[in-house]
Amino acid sequence: MTVPIPQDGPGEVLVAVRGGSEAYTAWSTTSIDRDERVVVVDSVSARSVMVERLPA
Repeated sequence: MTVPIPQDGPGEVLVAVRGGSEAYTAWSTTSIDRDERVVVVDSVSARSVMVERLPA
């Protein structure tokens, strides 16, 4: 994650795509700090995703 995600606010994550990484606007129902690993759970639009913390 490159920009922290506040609760119910936008942040930014890097997603592995086609052998590289692309930045996506990310939303979450809970706040997530920078550099935490996340999993994409839904696509909001072409460049926005819903994420959750990656389970330990």
